[in-house]
Order: sequence, then C-alpha cells, then structure tokens
Amino acid sequence: MEDMVSSIRQKAKKELKTIVLPEGSDPRVIKAIEIIQREKIANLVVLTKETLNPQKVKEYAEAYYSLQQHKGVSQDQASMIVSDPLTYAAMMVRQGEADGFVAGAVYTTASVARAAFQCLGLDKRFSVMCSCFIMCAENPKFGHNGVLLFADCGVIPDPSPRQLANIALITAELVKQVLDIEPIVAMLSYSTKGSASGRFVDKVKEAVTLAKNLAPDLIVDGELQVDAALVPEVAKTKDPDGKIAGRANVLIFPNLEAGNISYKLVERLANARAIGPIILGLNFPCSDLSRGCGVEDIVDCVAVTSVRSQKPHGK
Repeated sequence: MEDMVSSIRQKAKKELKTIVLPEGSDPRVIKAIEIIQREKIANLVVLTKETLNPQKVKEYAEAYYSLQQHKGVSQDQASMIVSDPLTYAAMMVRQGEADGFVAGAVYTTASVARAAFQCLGLDKRFSVMCSCFIMCAENPKFGHNGVLLFADCGVIPDPSPRQLANIALITAELVKQVLDIEPIVAMLSYSTKGSASGRFVDKVKEAVTLAKNLAPDLIVDGELQVDAALVPEVAKTKDPDGKIAGRANVLIFPNLEAGNISYKLVERLANARAIGPIILGLNFPCSDLSRGCGVEDIVDCVAVTSVRSQKPHGK
C-alpha cells in the first residue's frame, strides 16, 4: 500500500506542477500544505476569500460569463460566482495559470463537480464526467499488489450503457497515466455471464460490448460478480473462459449507490487507503475530497492531480 502511495508522490516530485487549494483556512489543508511544501510534491496556490485578486476576479468573471451566458448567467452573476474561491481556482486552471485544483474538505462534492464541469469542460473523447478512487489495500492478493480502482463513486447516479463504457475507458487511462500498470477492467453486476437476468444486467452487458468496440486493445470483460472479478479460484468456477480470470485491478460499478457504498466499506472494514474522488473526463485534472478526509488524503490527491497534469490527456 505504502509503495504505491510513495511512488505517486515520487512521480509528482519529478516535474513540479502548480496546484490550487481553495480551502486555505481549513486546519487539515494547512497541515497538508506543510507536508507538500516540505516534500516538494507540488507548487501550491492557496486561496481564501480574503486573498482573491480583485483584478483576476474581474478577468475570470468575463471568461466565465463567455462560457455560461448561453445558460442565462448574467455578468453580475458571473462576478459573484467567480468571487468564490472554488470557482476562482477552477478558472485559474482554465486560464492556464495553474495545472489543477483540489477541493472538497469543506465544499460538497456537488459544488466541486459543478465548478469543475462548468469551468474545465468535458473531454470530447468521452463526453462524460465521473470520478474514481485509487484504493490501496493491505492484502496484496487483490488487484495489483493490493491496488484497485473503483468507479464511478461520486458523480453519475445511474449511468447509461454508453456512459458506463466511457467510465471504464477513462478510468483505464488513469491507471496507465498515474500508476504505470496495465488496466484489467471488470464491469460489475449481481450476475456473472448470464447467471442472472434483468434490465440491470442487460445494461452492464451492453456497456461491455460498447467498451470493447471503443477500445479493442483494452482488457475489459463482464458482466461479473465481484468475487469472479477478484478471486482466481472463483473465476475458474463462475467464468472459466473469461480473460480477466480473477485478476481485475479496475472495478466499474453499475451505479453510484454500489460504487459509493463499496469504497467506504472497503476503506473502513479493510483498512484501505482511498485516494480521491479523482474527477475524470474533463480537459484539465482536478480532485474532489471527502469532507471526512484526513491530512494525508489531501497530500495524496495533490500528488495524483500533479502527476495527471504532467501529461496532456490522451497521452
């Protein structure tokens, strides 16, 4: 577990990026800043309501207005919205004055996702915004030496088959980009290859077909129950001809309820480290934080966001 976390931090140190933290008054963020600066993980811009540059507020408000006026946002509303540190941080990234932002210790996930979506824009390759967690467990038998990716755990309540397929592709890209390992993607269900039926199973089956068509070289399979995805002995019984064979390191959940509940169960019951939610599918990197996050969680999200910004998306 610590090896993967250490590896991500080391990668961040190799090419320092500028990450914005718009919750500079939070005690956990203040402690995380000390660690990030001491270990030289990233260059930081730390914001509070009082430290916003009035001239930049005006500049960002004009840019935000041009992005959102088609939705009925007025210039006065744009100025008010950008005067909040969260949207200010997102616009810094949009305008090329920072490489990414990390927030959510104080702001809700909905607020972080809204600012990210409105300011950073969707990656047109996928046209879906989602989130994932890098789960680092103590048991090396599962995933890649105990490391698994869970998605989507924070954004889309009930993804369509196409959205589910793109969630798989986006998360697989993150695995290669940040962890340098080959993604092995399991599309999860309560059924394994026809052991049960129903519209929820059909949705996952369709998503698997779409994912395979969109990324023929990606190892992706389903529909799979989680034990068939993670345990080779179970896979031999339930899915003897499957190409995942119990070796999955990416778990794609059929809906938000399943993903969110699962990551919190694994984090608490298995004493796993949950890095994220990492927001995916946008033109620039950013990370959300659980409002129950600890200091190390903030440091890790900054490191992941920094590593992601070292490579343009799709590279």
